[in-house]
Amino acid sequence: MSNEVVAFQGERGAFSEEAAYKLLGRDIQVLPCETFEAAFQSVAKRKASLCLVPIENTLAGSIYENYDLLLQNDLHIVKEVNLRIVHNLIAFPSTTLRNLRRVYSHPVALAQCSRFFSRHPKFQKIPFYDTAGSVKMLADERPADSAAIASRIAAGVYGARILQRHLEDHHENFTRFLLLSKKPHISPRANKVSIVFSTANAPGALFKCLSVFALRDIDLTKMESRPLRGRPWEYFFYLDFVGNVNKPPCQKALEHLQEVTTFLRVLGCYESAKR
Repeated sequence: MSNEVVAFQGERGAFSEEAAYKLLGRDIQVLPCETFEAAFQSVAKRKASLCLVPIENTLAGSIYENYDLLLQNDLHIVKEVNLRIVHNLIAFPSTTLRNLRRVYSHPVALAQCSRFFSRHPKFQKIPFYDTAGSVKMLADERPADSAAIASRIAAGVYGARILQRHLEDHHENFTRFLLLSKKPHISPRANKVSIVFSTANAPGALFKCLSVFALRDIDLTKMESRPLRGRPWEYFFYLDFVGNVNKPPCQKALEHLQEVTTFLRVLGCYESAKR
């Protein structure tokens, strides 16, 4: 993956950038994008060779926008990575815990540090569009009484310092990221498959779909539903399961599933991330 251009949503120093380095190493080039859609489009338009997007967090749940974008864009999941989310209090030299009054960050990050704010009631929580973006803002404006909550690499990117580490309420705070490519790639170690399908709105339809996996003792690891636009009360179902599309049990299950669905697409076959 050396010298690959990897797009992600957010400013430099975002948790997505940290996840990209964990998965691919430091030799990659990174391309920050304003929105998730822009990150997807950067690969579709060949501005980047890959993009890395969060798909779920163990505390906040699924990122529904990215499920929808997986369907709207012809990209393939080629890898995944789990990142432990460590929230850090970041400031510049003129700011100390004693003179600190305002703390900026993304609303989700602020909510995940509620115990920290309970211990410091004088600190005002100020929602910002991005965790790393809040550090960038401090780097530009240098307010003496302000800090940000962001990743450790954000401090390095903007030349700031970490006043306090591990602000998060729960240490079991992980985000799962998907690496997407314009071309499919199935590694020899691939052991996980992601698909999306829809089915007729009829009694037992979903049961029939899921039974193709149960009949073959295939382990389902996640299921998510999203509205099928233009058809009220009908849904796309996203499914992750253990397997490899080149192995007979998985091939037979997908062939059987094709018979009982109205739409089926394999999003990727890849090596599951270490837990």
